[in-house]
Amino acid sequence: MSWKTFVLPLVLLCLWGLQEEGAQACSCFPIHPQQLYCQTDIVVIRAKVLGVMPGAQGKGRPTKYDIQHLMVRILVDKNKLVHVRHQSFAFQTFKGVKKLFAAIYTGPNSAACGVTLTTGTEYLLMGKLQSDGTLHVSLCDFHEPWDALSTTKNLLSSYAEGCGCTIKSCFSFPCCMNGLTECLWTDFLPGKMNSHDQAQNFACIKSSNGCCDWYRGAAGSVKQYPASRG
Repeated sequence: MSWKTFVLPLVLLCLWGLQEEGAQACSCFPIHPQQLYCQTDIVVIRAKVLGVMPGAQGKGRPTKYDIQHLMVRILVDKNKLVHVRHQSFAFQTFKGVKKLFAAIYTGPNSAACGVTLTTGTEYLLMGKLQSDGTLHVSLCDFHEPWDALSTTKNLLSSYAEGCGCTIKSCFSFPCCMNGLTECLWTDFLPGKMNSHDQAQNFACIKSSNGCCDWYRGAAGSVKQYPASRG
């Protein structure tokens, strides 16, 4: 899901015409990145697209993207007295099963909720883990180029802190909260449709008093920048 889909009307329709089968549609309900992150079957990784094998809708074959599941170098002090450091590597998996993914799958076209990824580009991907161990991503999931992200990278750990909160979409006034653990998502309101502010820059986090509120993302100091609930 790109930032554009966060501020479209209630349902995003991706239409694709087929002569034999007629028009098909993929419907996505707008969802904040934190809501997607907190789903139990979601795996969040950083990966580089290496190649693609197109799918075929009539044959039920999804599109397969070969990926390089990127790794991060970790330096650990093994002996602080003499400053001996041990180097190890870990897959950049921000949430979900800790395994190496060599491919990610999607629908064969937009009608089947398939996404289009660019070979050679690194992405932050929020995909759904299937029962066979494969990872699938759709138009309704998060798939943004890594270099296009700034605040979101720092928000990932904050999303995890906020999984006990509820984000409620607000499309028009009046928009009321049902409890203290809700945050109103107001990016859809008139005058804010092009800002994507809460989707790009904020996480809904529960504070020490048990109430949830929006906090602006900042590496290492997320909770120091509270924002209003609406």
